[in-house]
Amino acid sequence: MALVHVPRSLAALFPGVPRRLEVPADDLAGLIRQLDALYPGVWDRLCEPGPRLRPHINAFVDHQPATIDAPLGVSSVVHIIPAVSGGAGTPEQRGRCRT
Repeated sequence: MALVHVPRSLAALFPGVPRRLEVPADDLAGLIRQLDALYPGVWDRLCEPGPRLRPHINAFVDHQPATIDAPLGVSSVVHIIPAVSGGAGTPEQRGRCRT
């Protein structure tokens, strides 16, 4: 079973999902489908047609960047990380000095 680390931002969207859980799957797609069976909507949040991971979703298997077809071993560690962006729009709001 792969150990999955679910980030707080994703866990907040699916009440009851633990931050870490073990999931039986042969590849990343199977793992996401298993999560979706337990917490409906996970597949749609993480994947798009193809299937492939959505552009704003990063996955790592055993500390290596992974695609949806990445194989999983019995002791694999999976991290699902949504992209982080945003912030203030102007240099003044960001605290930078204009030159």
